Amino acid sequence: MTQSIYDILKERDLIKQITFEDEFKKLGENEKFSVYLGIDPTADSIHIGHFIPLMMMSYFQKCGHRPIILIGGGTAFIGDPSGKTDMRKMLSKEDISKNVDNIIKQVSKFVSFEGENSAIIVNNGDWILDLNYMDFIRTYGVYFNVNRMLDAECFKQRMEKGLTFFELNYMLMQSYDFLHLFEEKGCKVQIGGDDQWSNMLAGVDLIRKIHKNGSFCVTCPLLLNSEGKKMGKTVSGALWLDASKTSPYEFYQYWRNIGDKEVYDVLRMLTFIPMDEVKRLASLPGEEINEAKKIAAFEITKLIHGEDEAIKAEEASKALFEGTGSLENMPTIKIENTNISIVDAIILAEIAPSKGQARTLISQGGISLNDKKIEDITYMLCDNDFENGYAILKKGKKVFYKLEK
Repeated sequence: MTQSIYDILKERDLIKQITFEDEFKKLGENEKFSVYLGIDPTADSIHIGHFIPLMMMSYFQKCGHRPIILIGGGTAFIGDPSGKTDMRKMLSKEDISKNVDNIIKQVSKFVSFEGENSAIIVNNGDWILDLNYMDFIRTYGVYFNVNRMLDAECFKQRMEKGLTFFELNYMLMQSYDFLHLFEEKGCKVQIGGDDQWSNMLAGVDLIRKIHKNGSFCVTCPLLLNSEGKKMGKTVSGALWLDASKTSPYEFYQYWRNIGDKEVYDVLRMLTFIPMDEVKRLASLPGEEINEAKKIAAFEITKLIHGEDEAIKAEEASKALFEGTGSLENMPTIKIENTNISIVDAIILAEIAPSKGQARTLISQGGISLNDKKIEDITYMLCDNDFENGYAILKKGKKVFYKLEK
């Protein structure tokens, strides 16, 4: 018997919160429907925070349901206040348009735009930007209780510094998106990260007040490390899905270096590996767990950057850590002058954001050059350091850069 979408999500523990669970379960067993995921184009790339909802969307499509990817070309003019202590930067129309184009390319790695239940992309700017505000508030504002809105988790962090009326509109707009897709596309389900629960719940509530039934929302858990902190942060910032912002090698190394306790969650949430194999890999004893990390890193990198890039990243990792493979594909920094200071080299490789922090890393014993620890903060690189035409700059045990002249 083919698994329903509910069964798959439950098996992989991808449901954090859900509305009308029994009703949703029956819907998934008896009917094919449309499901939407919203992504605001506030950056020119999506990051690891979007990964799990997109994996969920992929499972929906594999079960025969139609994905709708909603790009928030309209709501991006406001910016979601969820999880933010400050108001988001307002973007220009040109920035938003450029970001939308880039995001569409990345989404295609998770869902197919061909076949009977081919995914579709919509831009809420097509219906939000032409709204008559007075008509909108008069028609839909009556369905929103301000006291309940202010009690929502998504607004709590903003309350301390002051929540603007401008931002308060975001919940209304996102709820209207769901209503619009429900009425125009027959969309019955919204999915998203658990930090979106309040906004998504408001959309379900709006539809059920107007149409009495038929709407659901499902959130996925956030990807957390063993300390309960969000995963996806690197030395240089967020872990992006765009190769120009986070290289395939850096992307691969991030997953290769996860903690032992994080292997199970990463494999079940970010790969399509069957759960029996996920459990086997996550339970490998001692040093053998590193094989599971290599598999996780390869599978995730292959999904985002393709098999060729995953193989290159794997080869570079083997060359650095196992003495096999090729250094050709590791992150490389071209330098014009080999006679530069170690501090400048660290800044050039973006290992540290400032000279002060670079000096601190050196003084704490965190920097090596060609496997020799650098202790002198005034050290100057020279031709001898580039004996093979390159030098290997290393931070700690896991961050490597090839300095190439």
